[in-house]
Amino acid sequence: MKTYLRLIAYARPIGKFAFPYFIFAFLSILFGIANLALLIPLLDILFGTVKDENVQAMLVKPAFSFSLNYPVSLFNYYFSQFIVEYGKIGALKFVCGVVIGSVFLANLFKYLMQRILEKLKAHSVARLRQDVFTKALSLHLGYFSNERKGNIMSRITTDVQEVENSIASTFTAIFKDPINLVVYSASLFIISLKLTLFSLIVLPISGFVIAGLVKKMRKDARKGQESLGIIISILDETFGGMRVIKAFNADGYISRKFHQENERYKRLIRSMANKRELASPFSEFMGVTVVALILLYGGSLILSNQSDLSAAEFIAYIAIFSQVLRPAKDISNAISNIQRGIASGERVLALIDTPPAIQDKPKARVVSDFTKSITFDRVSFAYDNGVKVLKEVSFTLQKGKTIALVGPSGGGKSTIADLVPRFYDPLSGSVLIDGVDLRDCTTESIRNQMGIVTQESILFNDTIFNNIAFGKEATEEEVIQAAKIANAHQFIIQTANGYQTVIGDRGAKLSGGQRQRISIARAILKNPPILILDEATSALDTESEKLVQEALNNLMQNRTSLVIAHRLSTIQHADEILVVQNGQIVEHGNHDDLLEINGGVYKKLNMMQAI
Repeated sequence: MKTYLRLIAYARPIGKFAFPYFIFAFLSILFGIANLALLIPLLDILFGTVKDENVQAMLVKPAFSFSLNYPVSLFNYYFSQFIVEYGKIGALKFVCGVVIGSVFLANLFKYLMQRILEKLKAHSVARLRQDVFTKALSLHLGYFSNERKGNIMSRITTDVQEVENSIASTFTAIFKDPINLVVYSASLFIISLKLTLFSLIVLPISGFVIAGLVKKMRKDARKGQESLGIIISILDETFGGMRVIKAFNADGYISRKFHQENERYKRLIRSMANKRELASPFSEFMGVTVVALILLYGGSLILSNQSDLSAAEFIAYIAIFSQVLRPAKDISNAISNIQRGIASGERVLALIDTPPAIQDKPKARVVSDFTKSITFDRVSFAYDNGVKVLKEVSFTLQKGKTIALVGPSGGGKSTIADLVPRFYDPLSGSVLIDGVDLRDCTTESIRNQMGIVTQESILFNDTIFNNIAFGKEATEEEVIQAAKIANAHQFIIQTANGYQTVIGDRGAKLSGGQRQRISIARAILKNPPILILDEATSALDTESEKLVQEALNNLMQNRTSLVIAHRLSTIQHADEILVVQNGQIVEHGNHDDLLEINGGVYKKLNMMQAI
């Protein structure tokens, strides 16, 4: 129930939608039942059962009153007027005209009611989807390492879609169908109390069976959404890694993997659909059974002259009772949709309720500029598996200096770089900027001081211009200047549309070196005081590497730079080189100093690359 109420809260302000929806639903139902009630005078005329004494009794215009009898008496008054003035043919025309007008109004209000419902769905789902997406953006990088990307995408898309259907079903189940039941049931009681009491046996039996089905459906719905998340994840991995799949002839393996999960999803959906679809025919079967019993019971009373109902009233009663089955059936369908929505809503809200591991403290300090240094003070760090990646790491990066991190893969270099922009927080120790712990500063202001070029070029399916100007309002001249410094301008102007060329998913239309130079241009445009270069030249050919390294050297002048490199030739001029191995700094010094250490790690690496 708590999940359900939280989901409905996204429809706020509910009164803005609920009140007009209720009014239009009520008027639609009112005119709908009027259509059926008009069967009585229509059949009386056709069967010739309208008597003159009855007509004379109805010629007196009724006084206005707030009661169900007033509209009936008013209709009878005009009906009798038409019989007296125009005869039964005229009265028939009058009834048919009223039926047409009533049907028009019933459908008009039904249309207006649906417009309100669609507006509510769009409003609610937009708010929910925005909340989920905003929360996903606020989560730390470790969350995305542990979760399947497809599962997160499934929550934002398909799960939210199920919640949309649930919200729509809620309004139908609360405001429309109960009104339908009440109005139609009241009409049945007015026409015949005895027959209506006889027919009520269908409700408890149907309710008991449907409640059992709903309970099982919710469990299947939750498993189904989880399975769909896995399917989306497989699709994302497949399309993103198509080059590798083709190269290793892994089409069959991927196809079998997808088939296995697809079959599981099929079984879950089929099981849920079987239960859902059983509710509707069962309630309809029970309803038709009761109608048949009413026909048998009521018809025998009329044929034996033991009933106060006329034949026309009995037919109208049957017609109205048949309409009671529809809202009862719709309520059962709505309940099943709500259960599916709740199962999806639990997955969506679980993401929304995930606390970000990286949060700003209340009244956190804003870093307006960078003046002194970045300091690692006995920093240790471990990922979720608990194995320490960094162990008591300490060093200081002074403003305007360049520190390079080198060492074997898996030693902890990239983890050190990730701690500087506070992608993660240390397990122990502290990272300081100008003597202030990063945890005491706002994350946004910290990252405003930094430009990052990663080992993998992260580009977006957009224009070259927008990729360079990413996250910043920049002029064309500024973007071109940044591209020139990154030695990217020349190849950009040779593309089909220059800076307005769309580069495809993850920059697929560009070479590795071109993608990397776009990433470097993006960092150059930001013009930050602190640079973090994580294997920034790793994807470049020899000629491009030389050009880009030259541009980076110019860029790093008078800036504070933390550089991760495997190619030692690119960091020989660094002010200090830290050799990181097994989570510890095992050597430090400049290039020449480290080469003098006999048996040193750096010297070995340098010799291996020279060979």
